[in-house]
Amino acid sequence: MSPGKLLRVAVAGLGVIAQTVHLPLLERRRDLFELVAVADLSPSRAREVGGRYGVPERCRLVDGAELLDVAGLDAVLLLTSGSHGDLAAAALRRGVPVFCEKPLAHTRAEAAELAPLAAGEDRLMVGYMKQYDPVVVELARRLDRIGGAGAVHAVEVTVLHPSGGSQLAAHRLAPTPTDADGERVRGLRERADELLTRAVGPDPAVRALYQIMINSVSHDLSLLRLLTGAPGTVQHVALWPAEPAPGHEPSVEVSGELPAGGRYGIRWLYLPDYPGYRETVTLHHARGSFELVFPTPYRPDRPATLTVRDGNDGDDGVERRCVHRGNVSAFERQLVAFHAMVTTGAPPRTGLAGGTADIVTSQQVVRRFGELTGTAVGGEAATG
Repeated sequence: MSPGKLLRVAVAGLGVIAQTVHLPLLERRRDLFELVAVADLSPSRAREVGGRYGVPERCRLVDGAELLDVAGLDAVLLLTSGSHGDLAAAALRRGVPVFCEKPLAHTRAEAAELAPLAAGEDRLMVGYMKQYDPVVVELARRLDRIGGAGAVHAVEVTVLHPSGGSQLAAHRLAPTPTDADGERVRGLRERADELLTRAVGPDPAVRALYQIMINSVSHDLSLLRLLTGAPGTVQHVALWPAEPAPGHEPSVEVSGELPAGGRYGIRWLYLPDYPGYRETVTLHHARGSFELVFPTPYRPDRPATLTVRDGNDGDDGVERRCVHRGNVSAFERQLVAFHAMVTTGAPPRTGLAGGTADIVTSQQVVRRFGELTGTAVGGEAATG
């Protein structure tokens, strides 16, 4: 396939991340993509959003699997919530390359089913856009110059996570439609419940922890994988408060060792009324620090920053500070990388192996939580 080929793509799931990020970017990059079909559980949303982006009326669907019947389809973007295992497998069986938002799946078994279908690491990309952020690329370049993962003494991650509603207020999105078929929705919920049970068992606290890990903290796991190899061990896990207020999530703390001998600590704090989302990832090494700061993902126009702190060449104890800001949306760079994967076979920064690794780590976190608290853990997480 020619590197400059216009890819005919379909989008499954027209919720918040599709409307605020992916669909506007597909329109912006019409030099690389042609949106030919969309699907959403809500018929009215499929009609409205599909019409807004010029999708033929016959290709505004309610079943993501039906997208695969669209003639001449080159690739599919899976932006639905929850596990993407079933639909990714269906697409790969049809020879259609897949981009999917995280998580790749809920269970290791789903990921294993994808292995013979993905044909290496160049048919499936998992959406960890932070790996493509210009400031992350710059950090990785600088880290390589001082010894790579072996130079990292510690990594500290802090996520200040307000409620979804407060993050989205500026977008003035239309209310969630209510015309989805009730039986179809029930079937999907039952499938999601089944997969969570297979992954970690039925305990509500365990499920809450696991979903925070695979839906949000997985972004930080992806950065740890890129920059340090991955979490080596999971030694400490905490979840609080024990009984969050209705509609609220608990906060999470995880720490352990890195493969090369350093340590990591992650604090994911749910603060519903905090004035703005903020994610800070700091790598400390013997001579200084690299600090990444990410704004809310729903505003790709707001760049992340990298602050470099180290000494000057004279070694006179004076700190040197340098700030870098991204000049291209991480989401856009990710989308361009997906195009390259489909057209040239360029491997993504996270494919099947990386997506599976994050599922495994998240289950290790759940298992350690059970060991520390006596909470019942089931499913794959209990078996290691």
